[in-house]
Amino acid sequence: MEKYLGFTIKTLVITVLSCICFSGSLSAQADKSRGGYVDLTAAAEKSVNSVVYIKTEFTQKTPEWDDFFGGSIWEHFFRMAPSTYPVQAAGSGVIVSPDGYIITNNHVVADAVKTTITLNDKREYNGTIIGTDPSADLALIKIEASDLPYLEFANSDSVRLGQWVLAVGNPMNLTSTVTAGIISAKARQLELGSKGATEESYLQTDAAVNSGNSGGALVNANGKLVGINTAIASGNGYYTGYSFAIPSNIAKKTYLDLKTYGQVQKAYLGISIMELNASLAAEYGLDDVRGVYVADIDEDGAAAKNDFQEGDVIVSIDNLPVNSLAEVRGVLKTKSPGDKVKVTIIRNKEKYNKNVTLLNNKGTTEMLYKE
Repeated sequence: MEKYLGFTIKTLVITVLSCICFSGSLSAQADKSRGGYVDLTAAAEKSVNSVVYIKTEFTQKTPEWDDFFGGSIWEHFFRMAPSTYPVQAAGSGVIVSPDGYIITNNHVVADAVKTTITLNDKREYNGTIIGTDPSADLALIKIEASDLPYLEFANSDSVRLGQWVLAVGNPMNLTSTVTAGIISAKARQLELGSKGATEESYLQTDAAVNSGNSGGALVNANGKLVGINTAIASGNGYYTGYSFAIPSNIAKKTYLDLKTYGQVQKAYLGISIMELNASLAAEYGLDDVRGVYVADIDEDGAAAKNDFQEGDVIVSIDNLPVNSLAEVRGVLKTKSPGDKVKVTIIRNKEKYNKNVTLLNNKGTTEMLYKE
C-alpha cells in the first residue's frame, strides 16, 4: 500500500520511445462517419506542422526510464555498456503556443547539455529547458520564435474507447510520421520493473509508435491534442501493438505550472487507498466493488480536515467515477493546492458528498516556486 494513493499492479515491461545513438476529443460530430469513414487528413496536415524533432546532447543519462531489461538500454540495443563519449538522443515535441513553448517527455531531455529543435519546415532553434516533472515524465522547452503553428488541448476526460486518434512524431529518425489507431483503454498504470509503478494515468492506443516518438502528439480527428506519446509495451524495444500517452489534461496543467512556477503544483487528498475486488468487498461488508477503499488517513491532510473515515469508499471525484488508483491519480494530477473538489463517498451504505480543499505536500494551499 502506498501512502496517499497506494496500490500495486502486475508488472509490465515498458520501453520509452526516445532514440539513442553515439555521436562524435474526437467531437460527437467528428465521430459520426461521412460516407462510412472518419476523415483524418485535416488533422494529420495540421499536426505534422506542430510536432518538432528534438536532438539532445549529453555525456551521461540517468537510468530512470532506460533500465527495463535487467540492464541498461545501452546493453539491450548495443550489447555494450555506455562509454564516456558524447551521446545524442532524439525524440519529438509538441508546440503548444505560438510563441514557442514545446511539451516533450522528460526522458528525452534529461541531463542534456544542448537541445536542438527542428521544425517541420526545417528551421532550427536552440531550445531552453524551462522545467521538468520527472515523476510524470514531462518537460517544457522554449524556443525564441513567434507565429508558430501549434496544437490546442482537447479534454482528455472526454476521450472515448474506440475513438480514432493519430500518433505524430519522428520514429527512427523518420521525421513527420503519422500513424492511426484507436483509444484502447484509459487510466492505465504502468510498472517500470524494479522501479515500481509510475505516478501517471495513461491513455492506451494501438496507433503504431517506435523509438523517436517520445514526446510526440496523440491527436483526435479534429487535430486537437489528447495526449503526449511516451512508452510502448514491448519485450524487444519495438512496437508490438500497444502504446501509451500522457493525457492532455495532465500535460496542459504541467505546461501551465512549469511556465508559471518552474515546477508542478501537486495536490493531495491525504489518504491511502486500496482498489476493491470481490473478496475485499465481502471482507469489508460492502455491497459492490465500485470505488476505492480508504485504508488510512493522514491526520494533517485534506481528507482529515473534512471528516473522512477509514472504511469510506470513494466512488467519484468531481463527478468522475474512480475505481482504481490510476483513475484517482488521473483526476488529482489536473488539480492544484487550494482547488476545491467534490468527493462522493459511501459510508455505511449511505452516500455523502464532501467539498474538499486540496493541499500540497506541506499541508498548505500555497503555490511552490522553483528555487
